[in-house]
Amino acid sequence: MSLTDTALRQEATNDAGAAAPQTSGPQTVAGPETTEAAGPLKDLVVLDLSRILSGPFATMTLADLGADVIKIEQPGAGDDTRQWGPPFQGEEAAYFLSVNRNKRSLAVDLKSPEGLEVVRELARRADIVVENFRPGTAARLGLGYEELSKDNPGLVYASISGYGQTGPDALRPGYDAIAQARSGIMSVTGETDGPPVRVGVSSADLVAGMWATIGVLAALHEKQRTGQGQWVDISLLDGSVSWLTYVSSGYFASGEVPRRYGSAHPTIAPYQAFPSADGFVMVAVGNDGLWRRFADALGDAALAGDPRYASNPSRVAHREELIPAIEAIMRTRTTEDWVRTLDEAGVPVGPIQTVDQALADPQVLARGMVAELDHPTAGPMKVVGCPVRLTRTPASVRTAPPVLGQDTDQVLASLGLDADRIYALHSSGAVQ
Repeated sequence: MSLTDTALRQEATNDAGAAAPQTSGPQTVAGPETTEAAGPLKDLVVLDLSRILSGPFATMTLADLGADVIKIEQPGAGDDTRQWGPPFQGEEAAYFLSVNRNKRSLAVDLKSPEGLEVVRELARRADIVVENFRPGTAARLGLGYEELSKDNPGLVYASISGYGQTGPDALRPGYDAIAQARSGIMSVTGETDGPPVRVGVSSADLVAGMWATIGVLAALHEKQRTGQGQWVDISLLDGSVSWLTYVSSGYFASGEVPRRYGSAHPTIAPYQAFPSADGFVMVAVGNDGLWRRFADALGDAALAGDPRYASNPSRVAHREELIPAIEAIMRTRTTEDWVRTLDEAGVPVGPIQTVDQALADPQVLARGMVAELDHPTAGPMKVVGCPVRLTRTPASVRTAPPVLGQDTDQVLASLGLDADRIYALHSSGAVQ
């Protein structure tokens, strides 16, 4: 926070007034005030040392589920993505705003001995630590799993990196696009006669964040039995390879290297996007019964009665003749018309929507997947909601992504630091 000396002392005094006394061993750091019901992780404290996307996505998910996430950021700069724009909303990049809601921001200099000790004290009290430095970096700072678990043996510590903590490439820098490339994901993405294509979102980062969340929750469950924490090691490459699923299984079974099919499916036909008179329609004909319904809805008796298309294996074998015939029919009517017709026929179908259309979709809105928040500097803003639905302890979107250092004094006070100590940390530049 940027404050004058007088204001700084006053704010530190106000926050320190509710300071919790220091005690030994893990304990809960006071969480942010909220008027909404807390989720299933409401009693957990997460120390978030991560930045960019993979780690912040994981910690946002934990925060949505009720955990108190304390995001550690560098004074003056913060998470790199605060400046990854345009677009910006207020002074914050939309990228940063997308994965940092429900968190508190503590701006602390990890190169400062005083600042580092603050973070270590938070780690002693935390249930979970998440970091996505290059392997070895956290340990060099004194914030690795081996160092922190000595004082907090129940700590669940998640590391996300490009290639994991072991293996010949462990120390190489990891990026989403590289993981998509090396994992084989890009090789099966794109049109049949086109080049490999990166997935339209940062899938390697996001899947790593999801696996990190799953790993953390599994480690927490095991901790209930033993009282011991453990190290969760997640890599972008591993996560993307895990997504190969039936593609890799097909290769193992046949020895045939999978290729690109555009929007189509390698083992089901027709299962792809078709051009309509005014857009595109995605059709998923997953079995022979659906094929008969689909063929009848197309209104082409010859196509419906052709023995080459009677079974899925035969349709896949003859897709080169089948798909152009379907395309010719689909081009004759609008997307809306086809969606209505195929819905009535009981055929799985959907329009290929642009992002703005998807975010205005009545089903998306009915499920609460667009939420509104008030940001302290950007004003009203919208975010994508949490997809986890729990009947008794629901996830919630409670607070806007914090400005840099927004909660520094509150967190310091909860550690038992008095007003003078907090002021001294600000004055030295150890915190912001």
